[in-house]
Amino acid sequence: MLRRRTSAAAASLALAVGGVVVLGPGAQASVPVAVTGAPAAVAAAAPAGVQAWTPKPKTTPLPVPRDTVRPELAIGGPRLASTGVVTDLPPGVPAPPALRDVAWVLADLDTGQVIAAKAPHARLRPASTLKTLTALTLIPRVSPDRAVVATSDDANADGTRVGIVPGLGYTGRQLFQALLMSSGNDAAYALAAAAGGRKATVDAMNAEADQLGAHDTVAVDPSGLDAPGQTSSAYDLALIGRAALQLQDFRQYVTTKQAPFPGRRDPRTHKRASYVINNHNKLLYNYAGTIGVKNGYTQAAHRTYISAVTRGGKTYLLTEMYGLDSSWRPQAAMYDWAFRYGAKARPVGTLVAPGTVTTPPTPAPSPAARAGSGGPAGLEASPSRATAAAAALPGIGLAPREQAPWLGFGVLAAIAALLVVLGSRTTTARRRAARH
Repeated sequence: MLRRRTSAAAASLALAVGGVVVLGPGAQASVPVAVTGAPAAVAAAAPAGVQAWTPKPKTTPLPVPRDTVRPELAIGGPRLASTGVVTDLPPGVPAPPALRDVAWVLADLDTGQVIAAKAPHARLRPASTLKTLTALTLIPRVSPDRAVVATSDDANADGTRVGIVPGLGYTGRQLFQALLMSSGNDAAYALAAAAGGRKATVDAMNAEADQLGAHDTVAVDPSGLDAPGQTSSAYDLALIGRAALQLQDFRQYVTTKQAPFPGRRDPRTHKRASYVINNHNKLLYNYAGTIGVKNGYTQAAHRTYISAVTRGGKTYLLTEMYGLDSSWRPQAAMYDWAFRYGAKARPVGTLVAPGTVTTPPTPAPSPAARAGSGGPAGLEASPSRATAAAAALPGIGLAPREQAPWLGFGVLAAIAALLVVLGSRTTTARRRAARH
């Protein structure tokens, strides 16, 4: 019993002290606890009269993504396998401005050339940017003039809702506006129901991702709410955003700043009131030439974004994942850089064309593996979408660089102090029992 209590208490204290505990490959334990000073247990263990060292508070550091793809298998080019910033700039061209994102991709929308990137294939949670794939998949399936009657399951969606009312009808156009402008999860479920149900919609979304070559993407929930196994990457969001912007209806939805949306029916007049919904894309209101696309946020995913800007016949696309800055100004700075230097920068990769990489690349088997199988030489079987996603999760596999050494020391010291205290109590208890 004592051992169980000691283990449980030590584990609880270790989790309370650390923010991220690195246990080794495939065995990370993540506990989001802010660390702003020395752990209490460590401070208490300091000798009397000696003040425990307390690290100075720092700006929240960006986590470091782990490798998820080998260079020879990176869709879009081997340099896109990097987990750092990737550029190829001639003399006289400054580096692009910094973004407080774990991953991002800047690309020429028309040519598909990737101008610069950071950890483009890191598999992360997409949040509501996944609604871009939902819209891309469902716009051809649900007519803008089709009448869709909402259900209680639709209306009771978690997270952001536009406010659809069970039993009342909406047009496909209104639901797509609510999906892309107001990020309504209830609208996502209503559209999915109209297209054959959530499972059928998710299956179609994953098939669409395969067609685009977006093999880092695993759709589980059409709303983009965090779900086990659901991932995407900055590269994949660029593929998805680029494809969606080819649809005229999609462009119209994501560039609309305000639109009326039907509300409840007045019990006396039986007429439906309406209210105005607004586009959540801050860049649309503040940066000339913005043509979309979609923002997202959850506590686990942090800020995610797909944006696009066109000026003077040139259009750039910027995707971001796990962002720590909610302002539109860093994006504007990146677009300023792109329109000034993008044509001079040498591409570091490319956005593949739809239909060209419909299955994920796989390595050729070793000679020993070929000999052992007895079959012809060739490529290994592609891993299933679920298997690939599970291997990549949680996507952020390391503690922040600035915090990792301190966290490791703090956890070990706290556990050691706890075990000493519990051991002392046990010894005292045994001595008392012996006396009696």
